[in-house]
Amino acid sequence: MNQKKVRILMAKLGEGYEPAIMKLAMAFSEAGFEVIYTTIQDPKAIVTAALQESADHIGITTLPGTQIEDFAKIFELLAKEDLSDIQVTAGGFLNDEDIPRIKEMGVVEFFPKGTTYAELIKWSKLHIKKHTY
Repeated sequence: MNQKKVRILMAKLGEGYEPAIMKLAMAFSEAGFEVIYTTIQDPKAIVTAALQESADHIGITTLPGTQIEDFAKIFELLAKEDLSDIQVTAGGFLNDEDIPRIKEMGVVEFFPKGTTYAELIKWSKLHIKKHTY
């Protein structure tokens, strides 16, 4: 029987660092996850992609220029689409004072710049649950 792979939608907020994000997506793919990558930064488009792709998880890379309010919008839209069970993690560049704010909004974990791929993959294997549709 074929076991369904965990589907992670990877998105970004802010500008730059495309090669690093592509390497991250490749590392997760090689670790056995199904990765859906989007360069779209609009919260509505991110949630729509998660819905259309039956994502189990949303991972957001925060880059310079990230607007914290975008996280609130993502969670509002996930709730509206009855997708509140999709966990959201974030990582990258973010002011220290913004990390507790995004966690209050619903981000389950924030991984600061410098977190290794191995650490990210280990956390993901332990904490991301597959949905049944």
